Amino acid sequence: MRELRVKMLAGVFAVAGVLSWAVARLWNSVGTLPSVPLAAPVVLALIAAVLLATALSLRARLKAQRDRRPGAKGVDPLMAARAVVFGQASALVAALVAGMYGGTGAFLLESLDIPARRDQAIYAGFSVLAGIAVIAAAFFLERVCKLPEDDDNAGTAPAT
Repeated sequence: MRELRVKMLAGVFAVAGVLSWAVARLWNSVGTLPSVPLAAPVVLALIAAVLLATALSLRARLKAQRDRRPGAKGVDPLMAARAVVFGQASALVAALVAGMYGGTGAFLLESLDIPARRDQAIYAGFSVLAGIAVIAAAFFLERVCKLPEDDDNAGTAPAT
């Protein structure tokens, strides 16, 4: 499984932001701009909380397993892999959504004197922050589930 890459997520964020800014300008010139829903930052924050809770739970279970505590509940490798895949998918979607709301928010910064647009810019800003929280939680989850490197066999070919 490949690790998340910051450059790729930043690229998705930037491309989505530029496209969203351009579409917001075009849409505004034709009619009214669609609103940024209040639920956007809330849903992203909930996803970040779920990812963080999963990472903390897995970290505690892995530590108990490593310390060989009696009654320690082990971690199924397939469950850990599924959690990482969920985190990676969430990070990609969060980068895309945060970029979209970031571009829209950047466009809305031009008209902060209108109260409705100011509220929409605030919602867009919180959506970007919540998207970054999802990405951070996904990286933490990935780090928690990463297998330790085998230093004894590093750089050597397997014995046949």
